Amino acid sequence: MNPLIPLMVILPIACALLLNLLHKKDRTVKVLAIVVALVLPIIPLLASYGLHFFGGYYPLSENSAIAGGLPSYITNSALNVFHPAITYSFESAQKIMIFILGLIAFLAIFTSLNETKRPSGVYAFLMFMGTASVTAILLSDDIFNLYVFFEIAAISQVGIVIASGVKKNYETALKYMILGNIAAPMLLLGVAFLLGVTGNVNITDIIYSIKNGIVSPQNPVLLMACGLIVFGWLYGSGLPPFHTIKSALYSKALPHGAALLQAFSVFTFVGLGIIIIRIFSYLPFSKIVIIVISLLAMILGVTMALMQNDIKRIIGYLAVGELGYIGLGLGIGTAFGITAGLFQALNEAIITAFLFLGFGTVLYITKKSDTRKLGGMMIETPKLALVVLLAGFAMAGVPPLNAFQSKLMLIQASIQAEVPELGIIMILISIVTFMTFMRAFYTIYMRPKPPELQITNKNIPKATIISLLVLLAICIILGLYPKIATNYLQVLANSLV
Repeated sequence: MNPLIPLMVILPIACALLLNLLHKKDRTVKVLAIVVALVLPIIPLLASYGLHFFGGYYPLSENSAIAGGLPSYITNSALNVFHPAITYSFESAQKIMIFILGLIAFLAIFTSLNETKRPSGVYAFLMFMGTASVTAILLSDDIFNLYVFFEIAAISQVGIVIASGVKKNYETALKYMILGNIAAPMLLLGVAFLLGVTGNVNITDIIYSIKNGIVSPQNPVLLMACGLIVFGWLYGSGLPPFHTIKSALYSKALPHGAALLQAFSVFTFVGLGIIIIRIFSYLPFSKIVIIVISLLAMILGVTMALMQNDIKRIIGYLAVGELGYIGLGLGIGTAFGITAGLFQALNEAIITAFLFLGFGTVLYITKKSDTRKLGGMMIETPKLALVVLLAGFAMAGVPPLNAFQSKLMLIQASIQAEVPELGIIMILISIVTFMTFMRAFYTIYMRPKPPELQITNKNIPKATIISLLVLLAICIILGLYPKIATNYLQVLANSLV
């Protein structure tokens, strides 16, 4: 039992509650939030691999070959007896993912506290609660516990949008909540079906029951559970048909909030996606469904981005398209393909945060996000323009930046899996993504400044600049040395295969 494993979830929740109580004490809020946020990416680096249990029963043995070190319980006649417990599993893949999530959370919180004159304890509370929830999703080997934190993450995202104070944010938040009131109960119903059929909510025990014939793989209730859980997965990650509302959610959050919201979407996509593969991989069409959804996300994402005039909507739709690359890696189903998809997930979370914060500097100095009313920013902020340009290059997969490595791996995986058509589609979407970004970049930075555009504040906070440089450094390091990340991800990929 490693006490640092639950601390990854407990610490941000405890900090969130304190910040909510101290929300009127500005200095205390700022110091406490920054210190705890700084600790978040450090804990997974210090924690050793293993399991942590709350209640229930302890496994009689563990098999590190299953699901990247996730527990394989010696199952007896009591396997199908309901065991109320929370099981967290922490292995190499979780280490790198939670580290990146914690780093983005730190940069988002650090930036938000320095861009506002009066730090908001409520805003930081929501950021910490969302981070804790998505961390729990990545750690959980208990599907009901995962559902609970899935709901908390959704509420936290709505709260971040409301606390941002952007025009019409209440309307968007309400729409997202209404859709959540449909998707989340469907996910819960899927969990209930699994419990009803297998008698368990522990994911590893469910898999054991199916693979060893304790529960018939042909049971139609399992198929219904798969459909319901996939629907919840689409909602949580912002895949079609929820791509429009998810992009709108990003556009109604402040840039640092949008950066963190997108990280939540990426890691929810990965966490639930891996569980779907683990439980329902025996279904012959499961990988095809993932590939079709991913292709749809890529095409719709980049197409919708071309039609937008709001900076954050453009980034939001491009981010939806980038999710498709992750799904293709999971859908290809080879160890190399899954590794590439997981690496792409890390890269997307980093790059999208980079873009939101980068373009957020334009919003900070002009108070405008409509590209039709912007221009001439290259003259106003030439150094930041170069940084934002590099962020766009990273998203499009330009070498030697990080997404180039993950997208190249995905193309190679599609060729090895004898589906080169997927590789061609990925190349074409990357080209269109680059064109979309350059169109927005030209409009904002390179065309003449509109006469009516007023620069309200040229003094961009140092915290924002530091955050951008940190993200740029990570993009370069992972681009030059991709094995820093892929070595952590290969164990999980091999076990899923």
